Amino acid sequence: MTGLDPAFWLDQSPFAMPAGAKAAALTHAMDALTRWHRQHCPAYARILDVATDADRPIATLADVPFIPVRLFKEMDLRSVPEEQVFKTMTSSGTSGQQVSKIFLDRETAALQTKILSRLMGEVIGRKRLPMLVIDSASVLKDRNAFSARGAGILGFSMFGQNVTYALDAEMNLDLPAIDAFLERHAGQPVFLFGFTFMIWQHFYKPLQALGRRLTIDQGVLLHGGGWKKLQDEAVSSRDFHAALRERAGIDRVVNYYGMVEQTGSIFLECDRGFLHAPAYAEVIIRDVADFSALPPGQTGLVEVLSMIPRSYPGHALLTEDLGRIEGLDGCACGRRGTHFTIAGRVAKAEVRGCSDTYEPAA
Repeated sequence: MTGLDPAFWLDQSPFAMPAGAKAAALTHAMDALTRWHRQHCPAYARILDVATDADRPIATLADVPFIPVRLFKEMDLRSVPEEQVFKTMTSSGTSGQQVSKIFLDRETAALQTKILSRLMGEVIGRKRLPMLVIDSASVLKDRNAFSARGAGILGFSMFGQNVTYALDAEMNLDLPAIDAFLERHAGQPVFLFGFTFMIWQHFYKPLQALGRRLTIDQGVLLHGGGWKKLQDEAVSSRDFHAALRERAGIDRVVNYYGMVEQTGSIFLECDRGFLHAPAYAEVIIRDVADFSALPPGQTGLVEVLSMIPRSYPGHALLTEDLGRIEGLDGCACGRRGTHFTIAGRVAKAEVRGCSDTYEPAA
């Protein structure tokens, strides 16, 4: 696929490409991906035939035809023969909701892992760290059909060692396991991972109720998903970070934005509170009325683009999230490229976030 040589993209530092150079290279890649998927996914081709002008050139990223992320809940979209699919991932969704099905071949899965590895280097460095997963091991059931929650845990666990789970099968805090983990790795940097609401509900709140404070001063916590439930409890990102510092001593807390439909492309939050699009992905903000691309500073629907998906047409997806581009190349943290914020979800959109796949027992 011309324009999609993985070597070029894997040579790029995640946040060093100037916005202009990145836009040109990524537009070329998106054009090539659109052509590929149009040729190899009949359902996708029919969608584009109906919804787009086939002769319209792709001169900018805003010209790339997008599809609603919800389509993956309603259709099986696949750009490789069925026999080449070796893993199927499912998106989050509460009881009674349809879930997305994402079909991966080995090329796409390998590229996901390589890109994610480069992004994780920005969070924990290049060495695998002792890892505490703030979830239950029971979520990892079918290794061939992962939920968003299970896929997230398994994917990020590649960057940890001596992986320990902080919750038991009943989603209760497993203090003996946590204490043993911290004792084994006293004085060392450790990597913690979990989904935002799960961390709040099943880690922070039980520690608070017990009056217990952990000492994880060298911990780096990566979390994402499930912010809607915390917003309902009036917990801001700043409150969340402060609570984890106070109750567990964790000084570095990093939020990320991502979805199973574009696994590998995650948008990391910097210490100034902005999410950043890496070299391999981009965001476009579109007007909720006519879907035109909006300039920085205006709030609209978030579209996410990624050069990773090869086995399914997930390279340009319109989400149900609202967001705003805050700037290009000018973030005080020093990272180049687009930085943005998420403002919430469109009215009546279903709650969806990796931690939303868990519903507490009544």
